[in-house]
Amino acid sequence: MKKEFTRREVLGVGLGAAALTTAGVAISTASAAQPERNSSSELSDFNRYGQELESLLCLRTSPIAVRMLRSEDEIPNGAYRPKRDQNKHYAQCQVFSLSRRDRMTVAMLRDDNWCLGPIMAYGLVEMPPPPPAAGAAPSIQYKRFEYGKYVGILTAPLKTAQFEPDLVLIYSDTNQLRDMLLSLKEEEKSKVRTNLFPISCAFCVTNPIIDNEYWVNLPDPGEYVRALTQPGEMIFSIPVPKLPQFMEGLRKFDKESMFAHEQMMMQSDFEQPDIYKQVFESWGMEHG
Repeated sequence: MKKEFTRREVLGVGLGAAALTTAGVAISTASAAQPERNSSSELSDFNRYGQELESLLCLRTSPIAVRMLRSEDEIPNGAYRPKRDQNKHYAQCQVFSLSRRDRMTVAMLRDDNWCLGPIMAYGLVEMPPPPPAAGAAPSIQYKRFEYGKYVGILTAPLKTAQFEPDLVLIYSDTNQLRDMLLSLKEEEKSKVRTNLFPISCAFCVTNPIIDNEYWVNLPDPGEYVRALTQPGEMIFSIPVPKLPQFMEGLRKFDKESMFAHEQMMMQSDFEQPDIYKQVFESWGMEHG
């Protein structure tokens, strides 16, 4: 009899473990479709960035390395391919969860997909003609890769990825997102783009890669229902050309900012930062 899992159960054991167990495949999440690593090899800069991001931000799930695949030859040995390996299909948001929660390396080609948004956005199919009066407002329209440029998308935890990514996705809570945004250089802050509408799996991948810009996305209803995103989670997209600069800023913020490592409190007459004291004094107001 087919086993059904509640949201709470799947979050407890991991999305991939639950899905694979349901299919009758008893494997551990630690070994699930993970390519073998040479234990003697040193971690790449990308892998180190993945470890550092998890540590600095206290992330609950791993940052995701994303690579758009130009051919199947770019897929690492041991990567999980849903259609080929289990005759199954997933939405791309579910695969983001498999990579960030269950630490799986997953290659999604056209025939692995079960959602129309990503295969259209990633250029894996030709766009159908729009029905009458259909389509999103131009202000929230996601960009699309050219049809045929890519054959699929590859994802893995950044700290263990065996490939050079095009993009890093970080699912964070709003406090962690605030730290990342505050760590940006002043000239970068005004350039951060934000999208609060579906389709989040499109906006968080195509727009950042095409425009080389930071993007903040609100996970859409499909991510919540099917991919088990948590209340309060947001998606921060970092194009790889910006990653070294971003890491430099985040380290500096962690060491020097008065907003880093803040503790929650509800206290009147709290200790004011020096800048507060100076400004309050200039206004002739009481200060701490």
